[in-house]
Amino acid sequence: MVYKLTVFEKNGEKLLDESFEARNDEEAKERGQQLLQQYAYEDHTHRCTSPLGKLVLFHV
Repeated sequence: MVYKLTVFEKNGEKLLDESFEARNDEEAKERGQQLLQQYAYEDHTHRCTSPLGKLVLFHV
């Protein structure tokens, strides 16, 4: 399944919009956290959504 990770600046500007594949929501959550660390965006507003629109990872 294809998941989508999006990271925003406080003013709403999109900093990252990346799709990646994972077998399930738990794997997607781990992969999303790895990407956030890779780009140093852990403290930015972000969300990771499943193909069905479910929030897998979210931070304001």
